[in-house]
Amino acid sequence: MKLISWNVNGIRACVQKGFLDFFKEVDTDIFCIQESKLQEGQIELDLEGYNQYWNYAKKKGYSGTAIFTKHEPIEVTYGLGIEEHDQEGRVITLEFEQFYMVTVYTPNSQNELARLPYRMEWEEAFKDYLKKLDEKKPVIVCGDLNVAHKEIDLKNPKTNKKNAGFTIEERTKFSELLENGFTDTFRYFYPDLEEIYSWWSYRFKAREKNAGWRIDYFLTSSSLDERLVGAKIHTEVLGSDHCPVELEISFE
Repeated sequence: MKLISWNVNGIRACVQKGFLDFFKEVDTDIFCIQESKLQEGQIELDLEGYNQYWNYAKKKGYSGTAIFTKHEPIEVTYGLGIEEHDQEGRVITLEFEQFYMVTVYTPNSQNELARLPYRMEWEEAFKDYLKKLDEKKPVIVCGDLNVAHKEIDLKNPKTNKKNAGFTIEERTKFSELLENGFTDTFRYFYPDLEEIYSWWSYRFKAREKNAGWRIDYFLTSSSLDERLVGAKIHTEVLGSDHCPVELEISFE
């Protein structure tokens, strides 16, 4: 089974930059997007053979997630079930026979860490949500988690230690999630691989210089470790300031 996750930074803009070409070429079982940046009815995507599930933010042109799947889920859930955290269309969960599929767009701590306190509340709520799912059946979670976990996961760690996405607080929360029974699938296969990133600023020719961050992930319940087949980051794919990430997993 092949899975893709991509922060498209506006699906309407991304469609103009080759989204559908990549979508067709990759021919994946489940394709998750984050930062769709639209409301219901603002786009019609003709994705033959796929069921589409969208979660929109209340605020127009902001956040939002979607999952496109060839396999019909048993149940679909939107959000965490906590009103405070469910205004921005950040989470979709599909229940399948053998696993839960969760896509997430984690809140950014923003300039001067204005939203860091909220981010910490979100992290606790999201971790608890995943742990409860994991008690029932294994979980695959993907998306833009807005954190580079270790120094190896960004180009300039020393100058970013107090910036959103690389604070001690955010990195500690990510570590706690892994300690609670989850695997960072890319690092499972490539523990020491350097200079592979999934996001680059639009400024300072960052992508050209590969001055990036790895902030897009597939995490899986540790009970699925033996089923992991491969992980990939599609750094060659343009269309957003993020690139798609991939997981291959076997349920046979």
